[in-house]
Amino acid sequence: MTDDLDRIMAVMQAAFDPLYGEAWNRRQVEDALVLGHTHYLLAGPDGEEPGEGEAVGFSLSRHGFEEEELLLFAVRPDHRGKGVGARLLARFAETAKRRGAKQLLLEMRRGNPAERLYRSFGFGQIGERPNYYRQSNGERIDAITFARPLD
Repeated sequence: MTDDLDRIMAVMQAAFDPLYGEAWNRRQVEDALVLGHTHYLLAGPDGEEPGEGEAVGFSLSRHGFEEEELLLFAVRPDHRGKGVGARLLARFAETAKRRGAKQLLLEMRRGNPAERLYRSFGFGQIGERPNYYRQSNGERIDAITFARPLD
C-alpha cells in the first residue's frame, strides 16, 4: 500500500496544475483509503495494472449504495492521448459494477480537458455548481456534475 501511495502521489504531482488546487496531499489520500468504501486503481503505460512497474495514471473512487463516485482521476501528461485514460476508465467502470454500482458519478471544474474523455465514455452532465472552485489566483470556476449509468 505504501508503494502504491507513493505511485499515486507521483502521478498526481505530475498531472495536476497547481493553479486549480485539485491535487490532494498525501494525508488526504491516506485518510480516504482507510475507509472501507474508497478504492483505487493504478495504470501502467497500457492502461492496465502496472504490477511492480511504473504507474502513469490512477483513479480514486468512493462506493455508496448502487453508486460509485470518481474522486480523483489522473494520467501523467507525457502519457495522455495514448488510450491510458480510456482503459483506466473502463477498468474503473468494471470494478464499480462488480461492487454493485448501477451508476457512476464525477464532478469536475468547467474547462477541464478531461471532459472530452468523460463524455466519450458516456458521462452526461446532470448538474452545475456556479463558482464552486477557487483557483490559486482567486478566480472562481463552476463545478459540473456528471453521471453514467452502468448497464
